[in-house]
Amino acid sequence: MPDRDFDRLLARFTAAAESGDGARFAACFTEDAVYHDYIYGPHRGRASIAHMMQDLFHRDAADYRWEMFDGLRVGDLGYAWSLSSFTSTIPEYAGKRVVIDGMSRFVLKGDLVAEYFESVNGGVAMAQLGVEPARMAGVMRRWSGWLQERPETQAYLASPAGARAERLLAGD
Repeated sequence: MPDRDFDRLLARFTAAAESGDGARFAACFTEDAVYHDYIYGPHRGRASIAHMMQDLFHRDAADYRWEMFDGLRVGDLGYAWSLSSFTSTIPEYAGKRVVIDGMSRFVLKGDLVAEYFESVNGGVAMAQLGVEPARMAGVMRRWSGWLQERPETQAYLASPAGARAERLLAGD
């Protein structure tokens, strides 16, 4: 059954992102929220999130669209699949149109986002822009570093294969 409150949050979230109004976008988040962006990195707090959306993203992209589909909320976690598109305004890629899909994970506190994570195949976006392979490799190394440094990744790598499944199955 759809969670209408979560669907409304997704609609507010994407409409605010599309608008380019950083304050409107940041209002979807708690005061101390963290937005983990796959291009611009993590941003903590409403002011930083507003800056990222308005002054970084909308500086680099025009004609921005972002729609979330198949939203699912379980307790304080929400997930959605999305499609987004934009036209690059970065001088070396100006006028190139990009469309990507992604998965979003929301850690929620009431009707606000406390932490946002996205998983997007940025290689698809860079290929559409015509980014040089050497530059793509550098970006991929940076993303790989972010992934490997995360506490969740470290815990995963430190545990033996099958350990989580065994714990879950033992509870049956």
